[in-house]
Amino acid sequence: MDSLVSTGWLADHLGDADLVILDATKHLAASGRDAGAEFLAGHIPGARFLNLADFADPASSVGRTLPGPTHAAIRFSSLGLEPGSRVVLYDDSDVKTSARAWFILRGYGIQRVAILDGGLAKWRAEGRPLEHGKTKGANSEFAPTDFAGAVRGKPHMLANIASGEEQVIDARDAGRFTGETPDTVHELPGGHIPGARHLFFRDLYNENGTFKSDSELRAAFDKSGLDLERPIVTSCGSGVTASVLLFALHRLGIEDAALYDGSWSEWGADPATPKETGPGAWHASTSSA
Repeated sequence: MDSLVSTGWLADHLGDADLVILDATKHLAASGRDAGAEFLAGHIPGARFLNLADFADPASSVGRTLPGPTHAAIRFSSLGLEPGSRVVLYDDSDVKTSARAWFILRGYGIQRVAILDGGLAKWRAEGRPLEHGKTKGANSEFAPTDFAGAVRGKPHMLANIASGEEQVIDARDAGRFTGETPDTVHELPGGHIPGARHLFFRDLYNENGTFKSDSELRAAFDKSGLDLERPIVTSCGSGVTASVLLFALHRLGIEDAALYDGSWSEWGADPATPKETGPGAWHASTSSA
């Protein structure tokens, strides 16, 4: 199974015994949408609801950071996940939350995990079947241990400003990145980590919500000024759309890129962290492209 599957592929494999389909939809609070209610109203046949909004560390001072092993074990068991499961993730979110779920599942040892290209919107647009109501429960004894994904914390990011060892790329829109507009999602001023480059996550998608081709993805990273041969850390507002960049890098064969999970929610809220406004390194790279 490829890491990006089409709606046609999924339709052909709905009955596969080892296939688990998870709805990974999570909405921004300002949208006024309820992912759980939407799942009950209509989901891909056989899908189970991941409840990504609640799949986070409840003790985190930053916000919705990665869930710990105990939380992951409970959730995976309730969803019937096994280490050898084939998992297809989809969402119907403006912030493409399947990529966040993809990063979490892979970090906890589920390697055969894919994203449905175009998500629920494309499935619906093609007139494919939907189920309604709750999905029949499933259970397993899968208990993942430590998270193995590449994650960076604030101390590392502070040290990296001086060392420049890892390139930082920010997935938020240009206004929040430059500071021209406030980060109303997280109730913080705009701006970015000094030296960060910029690539708006939505620029990696076609108009119908499918991912752009590998050559187009590579061109987008090249335009941002990122050197794909050097270490990379992705950032955003809270680690969600930064995961879209990670998935796109994975599509290009780059498996060691890391996530700054606290992202701007942590960095922007700390008065002691240095901040930069304006186009910065992003402008330098795009101007020379």
